[in-house]
Amino acid sequence: MSQYWPEFLTIAVAHLLAVASPGPDFAVVLRQALCQSRRNAWLTALGVGTGILVHVAYSLLGIGLLIQQSLVLFNVLKVVGALYLLWIAFQCLRARAGALEVVMESQREQAPGAAFRLGFLTNALNPKATLFFVALFSVVISPGTPVAVQAGYGLYMALATATWFTLVAVFFTLPRVRRAFARFGHWLDRLMGGILLLLAGELLLSTVSGSTPLSAPSPGTGR
Repeated sequence: MSQYWPEFLTIAVAHLLAVASPGPDFAVVLRQALCQSRRNAWLTALGVGTGILVHVAYSLLGIGLLIQQSLVLFNVLKVVGALYLLWIAFQCLRARAGALEVVMESQREQAPGAAFRLGFLTNALNPKATLFFVALFSVVISPGTPVAVQAGYGLYMALATATWFTLVAVFFTLPRVRRAFARFGHWLDRLMGGILLLLAGELLLSTVSGSTPLSAPSPGTGR
């Protein structure tokens, strides 16, 4: 097993750069941490980590290569992902002054399943995550690496992602942090909505311009 350590370390570093960079996953977990209970923020973080397993699964099955080579299939994925981000952005942009305080005081929460599903779909439908994992499994990971070892890499990335976003959720659900954000929470909501709107627009624009799935991002471009 020692022969796979250099490969694993390369994957771990690339994944760390990707998961720590701002993107839809971070925006969604941050909003959950500020507007929902800590439990629901944790469930969203767990959903993001579980979404990683979707990308790992199709990469192991070879479907990732098909997505990489098929412009039509990849464009469909980008449109679906962009529409989902637009829906989340719309929810954020509807925020009104005092809305965050109302949510905190009333304790109106999402159902646990909805909180988990939000994180899962945000990651699973992110085309940039698709590009990252296709590049990882086709370029970084050697074809000679056993499938069991590759699956172990994927499991590590899922656990590391869930752990990272759980820590994000813990920090932003601290009472002092939440109180600090409460006074301008609706502006933060709108800012996150704007960011998600730009990400969705970028995906739709790249679909219209006909950029190919072969232009995979570097590991540090984020998800």
